[in-house]
Amino acid sequence: MVGPDPLGSEPDTWAVLGLQPGASAAEIKRAFREQARRWHPDLNPGDPTAEERFKSINAAYAVLSDPSRRRAWRQDGDSGTNGEEISGFPSFEDYLAHLFGRRQPVEWSGPPPPSPPPPARTEATQAAPTARPPAAASQPPANRETVLALTPQQAWTGSRHVVALPDGTQVEVHTPPGAGDGWRLRLAGVAPDGGDHLLRLQVRTQDGLRLDGLHVHYRLDVSPADAALGAQATVPSLHGPVELEIPSRCSSGQLLRLRRCGLCTDENCGDQIVELRIVIPSTLPEAIVELYRQLQELESSF
Repeated sequence: MVGPDPLGSEPDTWAVLGLQPGASAAEIKRAFREQARRWHPDLNPGDPTAEERFKSINAAYAVLSDPSRRRAWRQDGDSGTNGEEISGFPSFEDYLAHLFGRRQPVEWSGPPPPSPPPPARTEATQAAPTARPPAAASQPPANRETVLALTPQQAWTGSRHVVALPDGTQVEVHTPPGAGDGWRLRLAGVAPDGGDHLLRLQVRTQDGLRLDGLHVHYRLDVSPADAALGAQATVPSLHGPVELEIPSRCSSGQLLRLRRCGLCTDENCGDQIVELRIVIPSTLPEAIVELYRQLQELESSF
């Protein structure tokens, strides 16, 4: 059985960025860029968890990239956010410009090193907030995004593809090495009206594993009883099924890390991050419903 690293302890902030404790500054920066690309809310329309994950990623980077805050976090045992609330994100257009640059079609460029999360708003900032266009207005039309499926090896090494766009245009694309599931490449000026077209990379297995560089992400559904009491579960990995111990009193969104269960090369091996999601079946036997009623009454008595 593989013992995971649960959230709520020092490795948790590292796990948010998919890193092992003690990673170098360059590795922290690179992991932040990858995770920011993966979870930016404007690049994940309709995903209610994206904004919270993006906030967690920013908070983790703010701690791990600042030696003084990292020392305070280790001493205090908290997340290092000091109660700061991250609010507002760059617009889709601004983020896309930083993310992919303004280069020739199908070229890709990562974003510059991001700033730490903004401090809590003061009365001055509340009186004159920065205007942000509605997210819906900045989203590209549905026919301006094409999905390109990659194998784990193609995603890691980079690969060449000829992509057929909806209007019949064929574009030669070279994907960047280390690409991850959900990344978007900007094809500049290839739309019929001269606009841009987005190419969304899909790096997944039939078992539901999502690859991002060397790291693998997997979402595991957990029943309320198993979440409260703890349980054992079998999860897929690139190396075969793995027995995972689910800790008691866990919550939805909690991350568990399976060390060295990610994509492996001759030089390195990534981790697998398992996200727990507590799910209640749509239909329940009356006996279970009655037990939930009793539990509800018991909890209200405390």
